[in-house]
Amino acid sequence: MTRIALAVEYDGSRFHGWQTQEDGVRTVQWHLEQALSRVADHPVTLICAGRTDTGVHATGQVCHFDSNANRDMKAWVMGGNRFLPDDVAVRWAVPVSDDFHARFSAFRRCYRYVIYNAGAPPALFRRQVTWNHRPLDVQRMADAARALVGTHDFTSYRCVHCQAKSPVKTLHRLDIQQRGRMIILEVEANAFLMHMVRNIAGVLMAIGAGHQPVEWAAEVLAARDRREGGVTAPPYGLYLVDIGYPDQFELPREPLGPLWLE
Repeated sequence: MTRIALAVEYDGSRFHGWQTQEDGVRTVQWHLEQALSRVADHPVTLICAGRTDTGVHATGQVCHFDSNANRDMKAWVMGGNRFLPDDVAVRWAVPVSDDFHARFSAFRRCYRYVIYNAGAPPALFRRQVTWNHRPLDVQRMADAARALVGTHDFTSYRCVHCQAKSPVKTLHRLDIQQRGRMIILEVEANAFLMHMVRNIAGVLMAIGAGHQPVEWAAEVLAARDRREGGVTAPPYGLYLVDIGYPDQFELPREPLGPLWLE
């Protein structure tokens, strides 16, 4: 048996998240397993680095599977893409050691949240960005974001249905930049809670619009109560862009997405 790691990109607009579900709704995992099973000529089961929710995109999702099929790595990429729908693509495939685990070997994750800040909604990329018509002050958002960096109890920033055992996570960085009408939040942590990035984005947008003071982000964090956290931002602007693994696994490194922002 050979263990193979894959990087996957997908437009989550028409998917009900990553994970296969019993009710048969459209998911990334189901389509990818079906495609790779045809290449392998045996059933393939995937393990991923982090499950994404309905409507969320990925440019750097990493997963792994085991196979006894004798295939070139190019065959997993080209063959997999041949059988995938046009909103999912395998970016690379490499053999890895048996001690590699897409989820448990990862030591950091990075997401980007993309806001289109303009008075009128976009006609293009409507499901790839979150539109906010209120003028947002990026400096206020950046000032507020500093309070969230570090190791904290993020109860106020997670979904009430989150099943993670601990709400304590380490946010390594939270960078905010503006490119024309696009405002990009880049968030890196050891791990994330359910809806954590979207809830952070919702709080920062309220502060950027002047509806809340800069100190509100820290006050929400200290409350440890999701009811204090305001509205969850939409999923459309959220991208899983990078997973960090120890150098020993020698996984390929690529530019962070979405690529049309580079």
